[in-house]
Amino acid sequence: MNIFLYELKAYRKSTFIWTGALIVLVILFMSMFPSISKEINEFKKLLEGFPEGVRKALGIQVDTIGSLNGYYSYIFLYITLCGAIQAMNLGISISSKEIREKTADFLLTKPVTRTKILSSKILAALTSLLFTNIVYVIAAITVANAVKVENFSLYVFLLISLTLLFTQLIMFAVGIIIAVVFPKVKSVISLSLGVVFAFFLIGMVAAAEEATRYLSPFKYFDYSYIMNHEGYEWSFLLLGMFLIVLSLIGSFVIYNKKDIHTV
Repeated sequence: MNIFLYELKAYRKSTFIWTGALIVLVILFMSMFPSISKEINEFKKLLEGFPEGVRKALGIQVDTIGSLNGYYSYIFLYITLCGAIQAMNLGISISSKEIREKTADFLLTKPVTRTKILSSKILAALTSLLFTNIVYVIAAITVANAVKVENFSLYVFLLISLTLLFTQLIMFAVGIIIAVVFPKVKSVISLSLGVVFAFFLIGMVAAAEEATRYLSPFKYFDYSYIMNHEGYEWSFLLLGMFLIVLSLIGSFVIYNKKDIHTV
């Protein structure tokens, strides 16, 4: 429990910063909706001028962008990008922190198993991510109700918002196994940005082909599908869960067996 509380305290500042950044983004983007809805026909004509491939890459659905949920699904891609960086940063920091700060020998000489150490770190990071999502969803709903010009489906709004947590969990798990395999990370934020933007760019390219959507977690959730069916695509949801479980199991196995270099 002491490791959990220590890690939770260590993540506190960054958690508040990332949570604040997500709230600022949703306020900034959603504050534009009333103005756009008034000029929606001109806005749609502007979007229709973009090539179809560009619209798919950017997640633009011309038919639904005039509704609050349709507009929210468009801007949510960039909110998810910010949240993915937070999650990847947490995942990579978990096991690489002791190596960078040269405190691994101090931690591993304590009467606790490696499984306990890694479990406590993961639980603390997950608590931080859960806090971020709870606060964000409350703020997003408040902002949506403040800027709405007509009634919207709160259920669909929540389904779209929850994809942030799912995407973060995938990125977090991938970040953990990256840090376990390559513990000597000089700059966590640089590596986090590189990996997340690589997935993001792959997702933009993959938007044109259904089969290639499996290559990027950013494309596991099709917002137009969510709005039309009020649910997720099970194939991608199960794939995401599989990646999370596989990455976590692999991280524990590698972390328990590998040599930890100390000072």
